[in-house]
Amino acid sequence: MAELIVEPYAPSLIESMRSVGYSLETAIADLIDNSISAGARKISIRYSPHDDPYVAILDDGSGMQPDELTRAMRHGSSNPWDVRATTDLGRFGLGLKTSSLSQCRKMTVISFKEGCLSARSWDLDLIAEREKWVLYVPEPEEIEKLPLVDDLKLYGHGTIVLWQQLDRIVAGQPNIKRALAEKMDLVREHLSLVFHRYLTGEPALNKIEILMNENPISSFDPFLTWHFATIPIQEEQILIENSVVLIKPFILPHISKLSQDELRKAGGEEGLRRNQGFYIYRNRRLIIWGTWFRITRQEELSKLARVRVDIPNTLDHLWTLDIKKSAAHPPDEVKQNLRRIVDRIVGTSRRVYTYRGRTTTNDKLVHSWSRVEGREGISYVVNREHPVVAAFSARLDSDGSRMLELLLDTIERTFPADALYADMASDRPRCFDEENLREKFRELALCLLTAADTIDGGKARLLTCLVSLDPFCQYPEIAESIVKELSDANRKCAKD
Repeated sequence: MAELIVEPYAPSLIESMRSVGYSLETAIADLIDNSISAGARKISIRYSPHDDPYVAILDDGSGMQPDELTRAMRHGSSNPWDVRATTDLGRFGLGLKTSSLSQCRKMTVISFKEGCLSARSWDLDLIAEREKWVLYVPEPEEIEKLPLVDDLKLYGHGTIVLWQQLDRIVAGQPNIKRALAEKMDLVREHLSLVFHRYLTGEPALNKIEILMNENPISSFDPFLTWHFATIPIQEEQILIENSVVLIKPFILPHISKLSQDELRKAGGEEGLRRNQGFYIYRNRRLIIWGTWFRITRQEELSKLARVRVDIPNTLDHLWTLDIKKSAAHPPDEVKQNLRRIVDRIVGTSRRVYTYRGRTTTNDKLVHSWSRVEGREGISYVVNREHPVVAAFSARLDSDGSRMLELLLDTIERTFPADALYADMASDRPRCFDEENLREKFRELALCLLTAADTIDGGKARLLTCLVSLDPFCQYPEIAESIVKELSDANRKCAKD
């Protein structure tokens, strides 16, 4: 049987690989993966639109010797099936080259290790001219003239990835300076999210620092774990092929509990809806977010639900991770568990959203409306046992009680559910006339106390539970001050 060795035609293949689908932000994120895997604690992104424009990523990682650098510049420098260190963020051995050449025509890697400075370059024009996989080796004097080499030497070890001839980044832009600055703003936002756990630091995870033109990039926590109203839900574990997948749901605060600055950090009103769903982390690096994997739909009343899913790199083959590490799909075993969790946490999101942050499962609260689930659907009825309704009903004769029941039935049947849903979905805040609110609540409390006076010990019991009644429970500070005032007055009357 005859065999032929057919090598790919270098100019065509390398030009085609530029269109894998990297954006500027995903390309730079891929390079930062390499820096983290090399043990870097400080990663500096530099760019200059002047003279010979460039973008460079400088890190203080372990660096590479010349032979190591040559291997790293080879396309497919590592086997995706090889067992990797648990902290390794790489996968295919292509990211360094494909991400860089997707943005520029010339990429150079300069590395410093154990006092040895070396560099290698892929130059697309040289490859096209020679029609071979020609890896250029700069002379020592050429290396010394490259940007940031002096900074690299000061680190004592590390690596620079240098992009020149930025044909893709500034293509068709009349003002290179403005175009580069605008795109780097998007890069900053992307990195603050994708590497937020590294920027913040976690147990067993080295904290890193990422700078852009010497300005630190701050982390953006998509779960708002720092906010007092965020609801964390118990973490679950799934064991697959002797590897553990961790699932941690969060319910974000309702928009009414966020300041304008906090809302902006959360992505704005549109960002809340668009970014609901799963957040998949591979070795605590975010790879995909804002999707429910078709387990449920994105909708307004579930938009507060976000689920952190931590997967190890040992399960890459099951998640069908792509080259850019920006797409993944859960295996069936994981998807079944996610479906069960989604049903639970989406319901919690709906309750938080509907009740504006009040926990409806708190049995100590007495609501004005009751949710009734029957065979034909869901309805909302006025709570006949609410003390206000009960006190009013007790003062009526039989005809008056019948009229009250007809009134409540009319209110329930004309409940504007569609309009209410539309208003809630718009995130417009509720607007009530709150003028003289304390006096109105005080008057209502006095009426309830008068009705309770007919029952032995009724006043004391009512004052004890007043703050748990609608509408008092929605304004706890006002309710507590009224309870204190009326309790003091009640004690004084008892003494007299």
